[in-house]
Amino acid sequence: MHKKVLFPAIDLKDGQCVRLKLGDMDQATVYNTDPAAQAKAFEDQGFEWLHVVDLNGAFAGESVNGDAVEAILKATDSPVQLGGGIRTLEHIEAWIARGLTRVILGTVAVRNPALVFEACTHFPDHIAVGIDAKGGKVAVEGWAEASELGVVELAKKFEDAGVAAIIYTDIDRDGVLTGINWEATIALAEAVSIPVIASGGLASIDDVRRMTQPDCAKLAGAISGRALYDGRLDPVEALAVLRGEV
Repeated sequence: MHKKVLFPAIDLKDGQCVRLKLGDMDQATVYNTDPAAQAKAFEDQGFEWLHVVDLNGAFAGESVNGDAVEAILKATDSPVQLGGGIRTLEHIEAWIARGLTRVILGTVAVRNPALVFEACTHFPDHIAVGIDAKGGKVAVEGWAEASELGVVELAKKFEDAGVAAIIYTDIDRDGVLTGINWEATIALAEAVSIPVIASGGLASIDDVRRMTQPDCAKLAGAISGRALYDGRLDPVEALAVLRGEV
């Protein structure tokens, strides 16, 4: 098993680094007006990856915070994964050409699964699928809309596509620091062979420790947002736990 990765989240709204509460654009807290500086700070703390979301893009269906993302790519050497509003092969190609390591396809994976297969063929190892769930059902369009599709049902569609990772977010826990939905996340990881990254609700060092337990063996890592920004999670301690040092 590869070592677990902790992905610090940079959520972009109107060019600023924010955190939403329960996916509500009206409940945004601005944490940094300079996303590139925030990205550099995370890199300096020892994080190996960056998880970036274009929140406006997720609702608009196209890139809105492209300038901020490009500034992040220029400011750091870390691999970056980006989601939010990426809906076409041309869009994917343009971002990878600009130095993005991984593109996260969310709404389009539900609406047009064939694009995921096509993208994986053209850009192997560069495509992740973002599955956002509310009450166990997949949500789309920046979480504004629920579908009738089950999480595992959607994930299984991409079993043979060559997807690098599935990023699974429990919307009911996102930004409220109540802990990751381990039961649902582990069930998903066990249902598919694609590496699963947990997202939504990571609250403390206990969640990071939980990731190192045997039943989480199939998890590739987790994303942390608010807990890092609020200081509830110490980056040094968290990374040491994942390296098995403490």
